[in-house]
Amino acid sequence: MPELPEVETVRRGLQPVMEGARFTHVEARRGDLRWPLPKDFAQRLEGHTVTGLGRRAKYLLADLSSGDVLLMHLGMSGSFRVTHERGESAPGKATPGAYYHERPKAAAHDHVVFEMSNGAHIAFNDPRRFGSMKLVPRATLDEEPLLRALGPEPLGNAFDAAMLARACRGKKTSLKAALSDQRVVAGLGNIYVCEALHRAQLSPKRRASTIATRAGAPNERAGRLVEAIKAVLQDAIKAGGSSLRDHKRTNGELGLFQHNFRVYDREGEHCPTRGCSGIVKRIVQTGRSTFFCPVCQR
Repeated sequence: MPELPEVETVRRGLQPVMEGARFTHVEARRGDLRWPLPKDFAQRLEGHTVTGLGRRAKYLLADLSSGDVLLMHLGMSGSFRVTHERGESAPGKATPGAYYHERPKAAAHDHVVFEMSNGAHIAFNDPRRFGSMKLVPRATLDEEPLLRALGPEPLGNAFDAAMLARACRGKKTSLKAALSDQRVVAGLGNIYVCEALHRAQLSPKRRASTIATRAGAPNERAGRLVEAIKAVLQDAIKAGGSSLRDHKRTNGELGLFQHNFRVYDREGEHCPTRGCSGIVKRIVQTGRSTFFCPVCQR
């Protein structure tokens, strides 16, 4: 499942061709993805302009001049491919993933296609159909069931050691499980939780409450962990995310951060921490593989 860096990479690739452009034609080649598409989906988009393209956790949010928000999720295998009628170079400043090519023939599993007023052709491809698209009135977005329970954005200014400590106060679950809970912090998944815990030198098996005092104040572990979360996400975004199976940028290129993993999918390899003699170990927590160093992660 794409995590925050992969979704942010896609957002940055789509932003130059969607923001300020109008939907001139929308083609929904099937009536459903993970769930049925909204009634009159194409008609509610056509003729309206994208006034902003944002991200919340693992969701893309396109604000529309109609007052609706197009809420999009990549699912397990979803990707956007941007092409252009004339094969021109990207307008304006260069943005990672924002490149243009002559429009190809429709690919298998191109389920939704957006044609924009600037000539951009945006195809949403999703072989497994776990992605989703939904139209939500901006006025009721805060009450949207898919968004309302989400925790803070880990790259936001408000996310700090105090906030994370309060969220973990009294939790008896493992630190790995707590960080994977979208209500605690939004956008993290298995890969970046493993990587952040290794950078912070904290065991994924450690009880979550141990990063806070009994009163919920942050201790030194909370500070290290927040710094590690922010750093690994920023590094991954710069690398275009991680491509293990399905993630692609909007120009079709793969992300590169998988080449920088310290522990994820590195079972049996030497720990990269300087001076550490540990070997990366794999265990299963809440049904997911966890990779960590049993020597330097305590």
